[in-house]
Amino acid sequence: MNDYYVILYYHYHKIDDLELYRDTHRAFLEGKGLLGRIYVAKEGINGTVSGKKEDVLAYMDYIKEDERFKDTVFKVDEANGHAFNKLIVRIKKELVNLSLEEDVNPLKLTGRYVEPKDFFQEMQDENTLVIDARNDYEHEVGHFRNSIKPDIRNFRDLPRWIKENKELLEGKKLLTYCTGGIRCEKLSGWLKAEGYSDVGQLKGGIITYGKDEVAKGQLWDGKCYVFDNRLNVPINRVEEVVVGRDYFDNTPCERQLNCANPECNKQILASEENEHKYLGGCSSDCRTHKRNRYVIKHQLSIEQVEERLSQLK
Repeated sequence: MNDYYVILYYHYHKIDDLELYRDTHRAFLEGKGLLGRIYVAKEGINGTVSGKKEDVLAYMDYIKEDERFKDTVFKVDEANGHAFNKLIVRIKKELVNLSLEEDVNPLKLTGRYVEPKDFFQEMQDENTLVIDARNDYEHEVGHFRNSIKPDIRNFRDLPRWIKENKELLEGKKLLTYCTGGIRCEKLSGWLKAEGYSDVGQLKGGIITYGKDEVAKGQLWDGKCYVFDNRLNVPINRVEEVVVGRDYFDNTPCERQLNCANPECNKQILASEENEHKYLGGCSSDCRTHKRNRYVIKHQLSIEQVEERLSQLK
């Protein structure tokens, strides 16, 4: 039974008492048995949490009881258990890191918010460029049809890519999107500061788009990568298109895993068969690494590992 909730939220508002807020926040979460990741910074809060429905609802009330965060918007999914293995409540310099010389304050400068139903219409305009503000491995799992995948590994690399591809963006209407909306708050504001006049961001992010009763997730291909044990969630409620490709044989695939080498931990897509075949490692070095998690989990002997590797030659 789906008697758990998984929530995703953020809210920009100045926090002066960071240590106190972190500690009281953690104490409330621990008291309710909630798990997840919550980051607090001078500029606000960003979190994703799982727990029993009544406990998550109590937590949402707890957030909103603070006058600073009374307008926080929560994205809520049902689940049949926890989506996290532990609880992290941490102070960060920034909620999302764009590594700017001069930071952008979304409360003062950000792109226009585009409702999902309007985003669905606007992204079909031939003079509009839709920019994925997420990391490359998130895009590979799923993305808006015909959206631009910047050649970056991390969010903080986006400004560099945009400056290097200025000619691609000039004279275009720009729409940005990300999982829950927080990354686009800063990216769209930075784009405005850089002189781009028509910049919009998907209000509520991909998660909200998938729940909208007008858009219904249309023109989204694949799944949406999420940062919890679910790994990905469906978005398009009209048609299903698989865009992910198996890391090893390039066949259609949506099954995610991390490379078995903990020092690599690369996120890849792979069938269960290929995970077994390649010992969960994305490279020969990772397959033979002394801390290979797949080998340890399955208690494979040196002889068994060597035999498996010989079959790959």
